[in-house]
Amino acid sequence: MTLPAWIGLLIVVHVGCGIVAAGCGVAAMLSRKGSRRHRRFGRTFLLGLLGLGLTAPVLAAVDWPHRWHLAALGVVALGAAAAGLSAVRWAHPARLGVHITGMGVAYISMLTAFYVDNGPRLPLWDQLPTFALWLLPAAVGAPILIRALLRRRVPPAVSSSC
Repeated sequence: MTLPAWIGLLIVVHVGCGIVAAGCGVAAMLSRKGSRRHRRFGRTFLLGLLGLGLTAPVLAAVDWPHRWHLAALGVVALGAAAAGLSAVRWAHPARLGVHITGMGVAYISMLTAFYVDNGPRLPLWDQLPTFALWLLPAAVGAPILIRALLRRRVPPAVSSSC
């Protein structure tokens, strides 16, 4: 099946957005929270994720019966990122936890879509059963996400009454 040239260009844009989102997501995770560097990498991660989210449904539509789940994962990733982004503007103590969870779920969803779509063509990953491609990103990401949430938890208030 020969695809139109614009689909090839869209794939290049999609892959580029994925590389940017994956790299900047890691850089944001590893940088000091609240720093200019963290915010810059975080914004770039969101732009890359937005590019993925806008191109994924179009690419999935080329073979919708076999690729619709990738568009659904894109919706999950964008929704989680939107929740994580909006939380930073809250004046509520839970904002940090919602931000970390939203961004973490967005990253895990993005990686899940990548491995489900590309895993069967990657060395070593091609040896795994299909369900493992769905579960491994969350199996690795969830403990990291939980650790980040526990590290950023606000300590309980100390009672001043004696």
